[in-house]
Amino acid sequence: MTLWQRHLGALALLTVAILAIFWRDAADMAGIWWHSSTFTHCLLMVPMIGWLVSLRIDLLRPLTPAFWWPALVWMAGAGLVWLVGEAAGVGLFRQLGLVLMLQGAVGATLGEKLVRGLLFPLGYALLLVPFGEELVPLLQTFTAHISVILLHLSGISAEMEGVFITTPAGFFEVAEECSGVNFLIAMLAYAVFAAHLCFKSWTRRIVFVAAALATTILANALRAYGTMVAAEIWGIEAAGGIDHIFYGWIFFGLVIVIVMLVAWRWFDRPANDVAVDLSGLDGLPRFVGPRKAVLAAALAIPLIFAGWAWLVGGRSAPLPETMAVEAPRGWSEARAEGMAWIPRFDGADQRLLRHFVDAEGRRVTVAIGGYERQAEGREVVAFGQGAIDLDSKWAWSAALPAVDGGKTERLLHPGPVLRDATTWYVVDSAVTGDPRRAKIAGLKARLLGGDPRALSLIVSSEERQGGRDAIEDYVSASGGAKAVADRALKTR
Repeated sequence: MTLWQRHLGALALLTVAILAIFWRDAADMAGIWWHSSTFTHCLLMVPMIGWLVSLRIDLLRPLTPAFWWPALVWMAGAGLVWLVGEAAGVGLFRQLGLVLMLQGAVGATLGEKLVRGLLFPLGYALLLVPFGEELVPLLQTFTAHISVILLHLSGISAEMEGVFITTPAGFFEVAEECSGVNFLIAMLAYAVFAAHLCFKSWTRRIVFVAAALATTILANALRAYGTMVAAEIWGIEAAGGIDHIFYGWIFFGLVIVIVMLVAWRWFDRPANDVAVDLSGLDGLPRFVGPRKAVLAAALAIPLIFAGWAWLVGGRSAPLPETMAVEAPRGWSEARAEGMAWIPRFDGADQRLLRHFVDAEGRRVTVAIGGYERQAEGREVVAFGQGAIDLDSKWAWSAALPAVDGGKTERLLHPGPVLRDATTWYVVDSAVTGDPRRAKIAGLKARLLGGDPRALSLIVSSEERQGGRDAIEDYVSASGGAKAVADRALKTR
């Protein structure tokens, strides 16, 4: 067996072991690539990374592979990232940890010099991690604002309520799929790839990527504006059909063509340039460790982190047999009225929904989702969870001032019907309206042995039934959100 065969065999063994240990995260990531239109481009990135490596094979062959012990620190850091994601229930961190660990495996089995030669393909692999959907609300709002400004400049009257726009032609929603996040993320992957191939100057590379992303955002806003203008001319149904065809088949390709044509004159990397400059990488490898010791440690690291998550993070604690919410002074229990609204608590061990009315006729709905422990698919903070069920007709409209520290939002149902909702997360006895703080509290509880239970508490009211003011008065009369949560968790 040759030296290269020995090291490549070790890399294959370590890669298979890591994928076997973290198979769930690998499967989840591949499933997102396959099923989510936002990340379908990742299916193309895998062969693109293979092509980038193939360009370097002849250049790397003269180098001497080595078992590089500093890569064990790399793998341990990746394991810590994964453990944080596992404890906090953040798929992004788990998948990032997996990719970083696979990168570390390359370093551990091939050595420092080979890592430097493969630096761009390894770094580019980070874009395989599905991220960016948290930008959707920001992009929706940006697109709505720009569209309204352009409509006014065009002499078309328009009113905006959050991400909803009303014009003489009809009622439009800048929905999540219209935010442009899918094309923004795909453009990032394309722009980084093109910048590496077309430019040698780092300044030009950075400017090119930034300009490509800005062009994508502005082009999406222009597309939304154009759809509303088309609705004024041809009607809303015809405009919607044109938009779907243009947006799905032409938009992204047209933006890429524009970006490349504008940037063409500044390309400074010759077409026949070598894939990577390996000058200075000759000589004996540094920081070489014994083969058996490095491989054993590299296999032990992922097992240690996976074992810790299983032993400590898998704990649960029982909720009260019945969670209850009492009517505070001045309020009484009532029947539901108005447009039906039910929040989403996937995987909750208990659910509660109660309606209350005060002497002035103002109404609130109190909803609680209780979890004996948090895990994948059963979290108080997760995409599609909480006040807005993505399978319902309710949609996010705007952010409102907080109520008792709770995250307060305005929801909209076709009609239109407006509803205000305030959300608190109760994790490890702490009450917060900040999703990040809730994630951190859950992380601490699962890593350090705190209370694994969690609640999602939502108080909502239709605008015509009191809205945010009714929520604020109900919470105040109840003694605050923490008092409501404490009563729900109290064993009777």
